[in-house]
Amino acid sequence: MFSIRLPRELEDKLTAIAKQEGRSKADLVKEALVEYLSQREKSPFELGEDLFGRHGSGAGNLARDHERLLREKLHAQKDPH
Repeated sequence: MFSIRLPRELEDKLTAIAKQEGRSKADLVKEALVEYLSQREKSPFELGEDLFGRHGSGAGNLARDHERLLREKLHAQKDPH
C-alpha cells in the first residue's frame, strides 16, 4: 500500500468522475493503473495490431512479386502506350 499526492486539478477531475460513476477514487486509480501496466507489457506489434493491414490493397502477392510488379509499373510509366 502506498499514498500519492496529486495536483489539485487532477484530484478534482478524479473526484468528479468518481462521483459521476458512483465509484471510489481508489477503484478508478487501480483500474487506470492496471490498464497502463497491461499496455506496457504489450509488444509494439500488439499495440498497433488493429492498424496493420487495415487498408490493404487486396493483392496478396505484393511481398512475393514485388520486383516484377515494380518493373511492370516502371515500364508502364516510361511507355504509356
